[in-house]
Amino acid sequence: MFLKTTPQWVCAFVVGGILTAASVPVWSLYLSQAYKAAQEQDPRIRAARAGRDAAMERIPQARSQLLPSITASAARYKNDLDQIQKNVLGNEVPSSDRYISYNQTLQLRQPLYRKPLWDGLRQAGYIVEDAQATLEREEQELATRVTGAYMEALLAQDALTLAHKKQSVTTTQLDAAKKSFAAGNGTRTDVDEVQARLDMDDANVVSTRQQLAQAKQQLEIIIAQPVANLASVDTVRLPLLSPEPGSVEYWVSQAQAHSPEMRALQARVDSAQAEIEKAKGGHYPTLDAVAQLTRSASENVTSPGSRYTNRTLGLQLNVPLFSGGYTQSTVRQAVAELVRAQENLEAARRDLAVRVNVEYRGVSEGILKIRALEQAERSGEQLVKSSRRSHEVGSRSLLDVLNAEQQLQVTRRDLAEARYRYLLARVRLRALAGEDIEQSIQEINGWLMQ
Repeated sequence: MFLKTTPQWVCAFVVGGILTAASVPVWSLYLSQAYKAAQEQDPRIRAARAGRDAAMERIPQARSQLLPSITASAARYKNDLDQIQKNVLGNEVPSSDRYISYNQTLQLRQPLYRKPLWDGLRQAGYIVEDAQATLEREEQELATRVTGAYMEALLAQDALTLAHKKQSVTTTQLDAAKKSFAAGNGTRTDVDEVQARLDMDDANVVSTRQQLAQAKQQLEIIIAQPVANLASVDTVRLPLLSPEPGSVEYWVSQAQAHSPEMRALQARVDSAQAEIEKAKGGHYPTLDAVAQLTRSASENVTSPGSRYTNRTLGLQLNVPLFSGGYTQSTVRQAVAELVRAQENLEAARRDLAVRVNVEYRGVSEGILKIRALEQAERSGEQLVKSSRRSHEVGSRSLLDVLNAEQQLQVTRRDLAEARYRYLLARVRLRALAGEDIEQSIQEINGWLMQ
């Protein structure tokens, strides 16, 4: 109806637009793009940045305590004074007086010696270092989370592709089995077996499609944008590179020296030590230089009409004598906090060594697994060809062909998973060692399909 009532040029325009839209390529999301989006949108990264910015304010706050402080105060009062005085005869004579009094003070104070303030300034530097290292750790964990989600989505994408291929092969085998049965060369059992396999393949396609949707959703949550297509790994250009240098002890030492996690925990140990010194500073005297200007009037009842201008300049020394055990308690508390920070550091150091060993083996042994599965794939392809030829001559059953096809698809899926685990292990190993994480992302990005 639309074509009959619409001018031909409009129809041509609509059809041309549809063809043009159909010819527009669907762009794939690359790993570097996903990581960049996650850096901008991930709430954990934004929280870590805010924590770093908040910690950086500790330094100017601590420094300000060592700089001069100027305070001004003013007060004005209305006074109603009733007094009784005895006269020369000894009689009490009442009187009343109403007057205004005021006080204005300008004070300059410069700390000269306050040990806790200097310890606090040193501690502020450790707190900033802790926050900065925590931010770097979150960035590295973000890279591993993005890479892991990306690889899981690719694995689900490959699994769906393999499931469709297996479904297609089984459908072809079912048609062949039905034709062979109709021609009297096959059996009903062959048809039923292939049909049962096809039913399982249909269910597997549905399951893998759900897994792909869940994997993409997990990636979308991290990068806060929809994911349509992912750039697949170019297996031809994918190099199998062992960790360099090839010593796990080297990677463990690098991780313990440069890992942001270790730097953050070490900064907390240093901060706890500074807290002990700051707490001990409660036993030390303080010395300040004070300059003060005071103007007042009618400050006392004996001279209600008088005015004063007082200028003072001097030193103020405070010596703590007894604080009820408060200082000793804060020192004990700080010592306990130091022990806790040291134990957390040691526990993290041991755990880090284990994780580095796991990721190092994930790279080195992952290469061996990939090569073994590549050989298994070639052998599986040859087995499928041999089984088909044997089936054609009657020495193998149709079930043998289906088993060979199924084993080949399983091998291909295991091979794809091994490749993705290998790439993820490379990113994790470099992240644990404190290396440039963006360089690792760009390296993997160069191995994707262009």
